[in-house]
Amino acid sequence: MKARHKRLWFVLAGLAGLVLATWLVLNALDNNLSYFFSPTEVAERKAPADHVFRLGGLVETGSLQRGQEMTVRFTVTDNAHKVQVEYTGILPDLFQEGQGVIAQGRLNEQGVFVADEVLAKHDENYMPPEVADALQKSHQAGIAGTSEL
Repeated sequence: MKARHKRLWFVLAGLAGLVLATWLVLNALDNNLSYFFSPTEVAERKAPADHVFRLGGLVETGSLQRGQEMTVRFTVTDNAHKVQVEYTGILPDLFQEGQGVIAQGRLNEQGVFVADEVLAKHDENYMPPEVADALQKSHQAGIAGTSEL
């Protein structure tokens, strides 16, 4: 085999390896991404039913229910729609009704969001940008009533 052919095979093998490595990295990133959705987007069926995603909004006042063991149920709202959330575990110290929350999990067959993780806002002046945008959009829409998912 001539030197030119060896070089060509070496370059082609290097490119194939680079393409494979790029594909593996992008595939791993896609599997680990967790997209954010508001209750309105969940109600409009924009959230994936088969993937983990983040749900953000306000914990509706009067919706917190403590069940058996460490199971907690509450409602997340963006003042336009509501989504029931079920979480088993210890809630963050700053978690309370009427405050911002982001929960990570997936929807079950009954349309209840089963959270694996719940994050409460950590500062009275802080609102995650996604939650603030969702609340502002629902406020601008001028929706007086709320509907439940």
